[in-house]
Amino acid sequence: MNRIGIFGTGRVATALATRLASSGRDVMIGTRNVADASARWAGPAVTFANHSQTAREASLLINATPGDTSLERLGALREELDGKILVDVSNATRRGAEGLPAGLLYPDSSLAEHLQQALPGTRVVKTLNTMIFTVMVAPRGLSVPPTAFLSGNDGEAKATVRELLHDLGWPSDWIEDLGDIFTARGTEALMLLVPHLIRRRGFAPFALTVAR
Repeated sequence: MNRIGIFGTGRVATALATRLASSGRDVMIGTRNVADASARWAGPAVTFANHSQTAREASLLINATPGDTSLERLGALREELDGKILVDVSNATRRGAEGLPAGLLYPDSSLAEHLQQALPGTRVVKTLNTMIFTVMVAPRGLSVPPTAFLSGNDGEAKATVRELLHDLGWPSDWIEDLGDIFTARGTEALMLLVPHLIRRRGFAPFALTVAR
C-alpha cells in the first residue's frame, strides 16, 4: 500500500486523513476545490488534488463523499480507478427535515454494490460505515470494543484493507469479514437506526458491535 487517496473533505475524510498522515502514510485528498480545501487544512502534511488526479496517483482510495452523490462522482472515474482498491465508508440515504437519514437510497441493494457494478475493474471493500466518524479513527475510545465489518469480492483487497484498519487502531479480533459485496446491504441498513440513536443520545460516539 503506497499513496492513499481520500475522496471528500468533510468530517469523515478529515478524521481519516489526519490519522493516516499522522501514522506516516502518504495521503492525497481528492476535492473539487483544491485551493479552498488546502487553505482550510490545519492537520498534518497531506497533498491536495482534484478527484481525477487522486484516483490516478493513489493505489488505494477511500470514498468519504456523501453517499447520495458517491455513485455519480466515482462512476465518472471508471478508467482512473481501474485496478485500484476502493474502500467505501459512506452510506447512501435520503435526508429528512432535520438533516438526518430518513431512508435508504438503495433499499434492495447497497451503495457498495452499485459502486462495484459501476466500477467493474475496481476492487470495492465496504467497511467503517457502522459507526460515527470519531470511532473510525479511535476505536478504543468506547467502553465496549466495536466491530469493523468487511464486505468485498476480492480476498486480497480485503487483506490490504485490514492493514489499513490496523493503522487506524483496529485490532484484528475486532474486524469481522462478512463475505462478498452483497453483505454490505446489511451493514448499510444500520442507517435506519442512526437517527433514533442521535435523537436520544446526541452525537455521542457509537458503533455497532458483535457481542462475543
